[in-house]
Amino acid sequence: MDYTSARTLGQLKKSGYKPLPIKEELRKNLIHALKKKENPFEGILGYDDTVIPDIQTAILSRHNIILLGLRGQAKTKIARLMINLLDEYVPIVEGSDLNDDPFNPLSRYSNDLIAECGDLTKISWLHRSDRYTEKLATPDVTVADLIGDVDPIKAASLKLPYSDERVIHFGLIPRSHRSIFVINELPDLQARIQVALFNILQESDIQIRGFKIRLPLDIQFVFTANPEDYTNRGSIVTPLKDRIDSQILTHYPKSTDVSKSITQQEAALAHEQKTSILVEEILKDLIEEIAFEARQSEYIDHKSGVSARLTISAYENLISTAERRMIINGEKNTQLRISDLYGVIPSITGKIELVYEGEQEGPSKVANILIGKAIKNLFQTYFPTPDKVKKSQSQSPYQSIVAWFSKGNTIDLMSNASDKDYEKALLSVPGLKDFVKKFFPDADERTMLLMIEFTLHGMAEFSLISKFRLENGLQFKDILSSMFTMSNEEDDETITGTDYV
Repeated sequence: MDYTSARTLGQLKKSGYKPLPIKEELRKNLIHALKKKENPFEGILGYDDTVIPDIQTAILSRHNIILLGLRGQAKTKIARLMINLLDEYVPIVEGSDLNDDPFNPLSRYSNDLIAECGDLTKISWLHRSDRYTEKLATPDVTVADLIGDVDPIKAASLKLPYSDERVIHFGLIPRSHRSIFVINELPDLQARIQVALFNILQESDIQIRGFKIRLPLDIQFVFTANPEDYTNRGSIVTPLKDRIDSQILTHYPKSTDVSKSITQQEAALAHEQKTSILVEEILKDLIEEIAFEARQSEYIDHKSGVSARLTISAYENLISTAERRMIINGEKNTQLRISDLYGVIPSITGKIELVYEGEQEGPSKVANILIGKAIKNLFQTYFPTPDKVKKSQSQSPYQSIVAWFSKGNTIDLMSNASDKDYEKALLSVPGLKDFVKKFFPDADERTMLLMIEFTLHGMAEFSLISKFRLENGLQFKDILSSMFTMSNEEDDETITGTDYV
């Protein structure tokens, strides 16, 4: 039934509308969604069998919730999607600061207004999108920000004594009455501020200065935090943690397929990028592999985590690297290359926290190492593993390619090379195209070129040939000659000594 046509308290009474506490409202709408097989958490991937069932259980239990997990695990996004479980509109006393329920007003303003106007009291309708408040916990947050304080300007303008409760300026939490209130990064909130939340969570009550007021607030609290052991910025005080009914652990994607789906869903690409740049699946896989390598790297602080935002930003930069090259060369379209992966380094270095060993290496070198390991891991799923071929003592399919490089031949893949120059450089290695064709006989010309380049990178990672970063590209050459000349080349400004493999 549509109750929203009611514009006064009297009309609302006649409509038969019955208000529900917010937690009952969430519970009712979740039950309805579950029965209809609807998903109110659309867009949250990888949590179908873990986090989402726990959240649904907590809502059915009418619990306040804390989402505990490392950064980039969709904690805030989950909280924001909870508004989908609210009624589309709820009535409030018009002009009320506290979203007062016309049938059960809290504020002095609404009580006085209803006492004066009775059934003629005007009401308005609050949309679900306006029933969500989010606050990032920072050390400078005060009790006044969250709960409220005496407003001397209000007292002066209304000519009221400080003993009158109308001089109170309510904080974010009272103003979130009948709403979802989220505090992000709860451990960053000072302990004395956390203590101020005790009564609100336990008795749904607040106290401001010396006023003897009781406000039985109706709020669904959602907190987010990194695990206490993983943060050196603060912790959740034990009595507060005890008052939060359900603690739900989040996690990173457990497979590259899920991670890839998240990246593709969240990456913000321009229309031209989507239509003019061809993306082979192998590049999407490599981006995800970089993140998986980072999460187990000895150089990176596992307690800090590696956000899913790394792969999203890296994928956006990957596309933009190819787009920049395309624009420079005046081409109408292009395809991603393996060497374009080095354009995502800025997306990696800003999103990883290094341990001591990583600091010694430096963020750029760690990023290069992660890219190399990702290529090495994925290479083995497409082509024979060189190490296994060597152990089996059978003839290596890479032998003729290695022999060509051992004669002093090199190949340069420049970052801004046109598609024609890129193709010419790759096809200059005898036997390389035939090698790839054995494993990908049905590949089209573009895919063939990409896999040829991938072969060069994979061989370098397995130390069959060497790979150097030039000032504006990559050079592949014989591994032995590289060893003999390495000390001289390290002094050349166009060579980065960190990329020798």
